[in-house]
Amino acid sequence: MKNKFKYTDSNKRYHTLNYFYRKKFNSKVIKISLNGGFTCPNKDGTCGKGGCIYCSKSGSGEYGGNPAKSLHEQFIEVKEMMSKKWKDAKYIGYFQANTNTYAPVNILKEKYETVLKEDNVIGLNIATRPDAITDECLDYLEELNKKTYLTIELGLQTTKKETSILINRCHTLKCFEDMVKKLRDRKINVVIHIINGLPYETEEDMLNTVKYLNKLDIQGIKIHMLSVTKNTKLEDLYNKEQFHILTEEEYIDIVIKQLELLREEIVIHRITGDPKREDLIEPQWLIKKFCVMNDIDKEMVKRDTYQGLKCQK
Repeated sequence: MKNKFKYTDSNKRYHTLNYFYRKKFNSKVIKISLNGGFTCPNKDGTCGKGGCIYCSKSGSGEYGGNPAKSLHEQFIEVKEMMSKKWKDAKYIGYFQANTNTYAPVNILKEKYETVLKEDNVIGLNIATRPDAITDECLDYLEELNKKTYLTIELGLQTTKKETSILINRCHTLKCFEDMVKKLRDRKINVVIHIINGLPYETEEDMLNTVKYLNKLDIQGIKIHMLSVTKNTKLEDLYNKEQFHILTEEEYIDIVIKQLELLREEIVIHRITGDPKREDLIEPQWLIKKFCVMNDIDKEMVKRDTYQGLKCQK
């Protein structure tokens, strides 16, 4: 079957991050995950305590670098390994662990600009919460956006209020929407994180989250599969209630339906979860990340479908 999707030069039928970077920068671009030593307002009592129920102690930053090392050391460690395969690659510093705008601006500036000084760094991705960006921080991000390729990643996870309360997000949908608008008013790129398979959510709930996001001015999305990991409140809930965990087949079906609803220009930064094997309790099929990705590709070909096919703008 002929691939009808225009944002691809491979068998992919959705707008991959790799394709986007190659077209924009005419180069291989590698994101290097970093741990800036930040905490989270949902842990220290500012807006909540204990964090989201699925968060580990590393704050959803399992691959975010070793906070005991400097940002320079973290960066060079990964870069030296990657440069053996891609000698002429460009790099984006990815502040991943915890809430990476949750500090005074002078501290943010020191950390961000330390990474920007590294050779061949063309931008930053900064993962944060919609309730953790002050007006002063927005001003600085606007300034930073004029100097480098900046992307702010906002966690949403779901639009269903009951689920948001259950997972202890501790911010409202209005707060999220307002922050997206503030960032876009300053022409800052926005990528949203969502999670499929949250406790008690239906397929309709998961599709509704994507339908809602499709109406917002966002540039990218990260689709995660819920992973129950050790030493989290989610583990306790799962042991107690044994809520349904999506099968791989269910997950693939839902992701494809979500992709069909999304505008074709929205970049898919992630399409499955990536938990550490030693921490994972369920679902075990998540361990085979690339198999899941390949199965999504195969099923999209089988259905002769692609991102945006059923998009209603």
